[in-house]
Amino acid sequence: MAVALAVTGGGGQYNGRMTWFVVLSCMMAAMGGVIFGYDIGISGGVTSMEPFLKKFFPEVYRKMKVDTKISNYCKFDSQLLTSFTSSLYIAGLVATFFASSVTKVFGRKPSILTGGAAFLAGSALGGVAFNVYMLIFGRILLGIGVGFANQSVPLYLSEMAPHRYRGAINNGFQFSIGIGALVANLINFGTEKIEGGWGWRISLAMAGVPASILTLGALFLPETPSSLIQSSSDHDKAKQLLQRVRGTTDVEAELEDLIKASSISKTIKHPFKKIIQRKYRPQLVMAIAVPFFQQVTGINVIAFYATLLFRTIGIGESASLLSSVVTGVIGAGSTFISMFIVDKFGRRALFMVGGIQMLVSQILIGGIMATQLGDHGTVSQGYAYLIIILICIYVAGFGWSWGPLGWLVPSEIYQLEIRSAGQSITVAVSFIFTFIVAQTFLSMLCHLKAGIFFFFGGWVIVMTAFVYYLLPETKNVPIEQMENVWKEHWFWAGIVGEEDEKINIQGV
Repeated sequence: MAVALAVTGGGGQYNGRMTWFVVLSCMMAAMGGVIFGYDIGISGGVTSMEPFLKKFFPEVYRKMKVDTKISNYCKFDSQLLTSFTSSLYIAGLVATFFASSVTKVFGRKPSILTGGAAFLAGSALGGVAFNVYMLIFGRILLGIGVGFANQSVPLYLSEMAPHRYRGAINNGFQFSIGIGALVANLINFGTEKIEGGWGWRISLAMAGVPASILTLGALFLPETPSSLIQSSSDHDKAKQLLQRVRGTTDVEAELEDLIKASSISKTIKHPFKKIIQRKYRPQLVMAIAVPFFQQVTGINVIAFYATLLFRTIGIGESASLLSSVVTGVIGAGSTFISMFIVDKFGRRALFMVGGIQMLVSQILIGGIMATQLGDHGTVSQGYAYLIIILICIYVAGFGWSWGPLGWLVPSEIYQLEIRSAGQSITVAVSFIFTFIVAQTFLSMLCHLKAGIFFFFGGWVIVMTAFVYYLLPETKNVPIEQMENVWKEHWFWAGIVGEEDEKINIQGV
């Protein structure tokens, strides 16, 4: 079911190579992933720190320290605590639709700049918070920053990258998320040891470092050639930038396709209405399904609550934070590996291998916890370490499959006229289900107990089958020619092909 296409445009073959200009630009833009990852790691860590819980969530602290009758699975079940984590995603959901208009009209660069500035403000507020309302308002500002960054950065990376290296460059976004989470876990491990109980303030405020780098760096970022052509009629300027980006003067074929795509895009006044048309049905399905499946892998359960989960099975506070560092290293390392193999083996192969790896590890974790961890007491040290190893295997599977590919595939499949709208839908769906998972997980853990891992394992089976039957291979396909993969797919050809026939008949 994979589709192979010649790499040719309207005027011939695409030329170019990987240039330092592209590498440096994409490294700076990918800081948008670092701020997202840092927040995921920090929020999961500080919610396990006893001084933080005692100050902002005393009821949770009491259940953890005093209530000996409560189930292991229910110690951290607090809607206020989950609101601290999930409030970011509601703000991000709203922000991404504003970001869509900014990205389309003003370009990718202003959206990245706005995201960095909002995240910087949120980190400052979180670091000085003295009540839970300040804490959550800071999270809302962080959410606005993440909403703008997640909407614009994957598009920026896909549009800047040469088609042969688009998978590797775009996977750099998930790698950056992994680096951000790893750094956050290391900082949490260090600040937890600070005497006086104020280490969590450093953890929250340090989010301002990557946000400052992103904000300042965005001032010097070039726009993408696609964005320049879309927002301006000065094609010579876009051609000069494209030549610099590709490292060659022979860019006529790619420029011709970009201008053609832009001409179509400029006729579209309402892209959100356009994307629901039949000819864009495959892209719309992927815009919704891929981020949905990415969230119900259960990865954010591990990312947000790994430290709390480790404490649930009886591992101490400091050791739990250290275990999160280990899983952070595994996650970043596996994503780094995916950057080198995604354009060789393709997206589908990594989806399949990662899905099987996640499924097996989730079943084993659920089985161990179901048989070894009751409502009271802890598992033995040997089983605790085995669970950590299995979680690492699970994180590695996600790290080279649904983690990076959940951002790569949606960002590369949209035609220019629906690209900004499509990416906004992808980010919005991601935020909606991240919010739902984050808001309900601790309650689900309390009620389903070890069955929570079988719940997410069932979804992994569904998503792996979805990829096998419905997702065509997109490696080495120029982004402006991506619509052809749907016309040659066994299922989608019957949908988009019929639409093309109607258009041709109407034209006659």
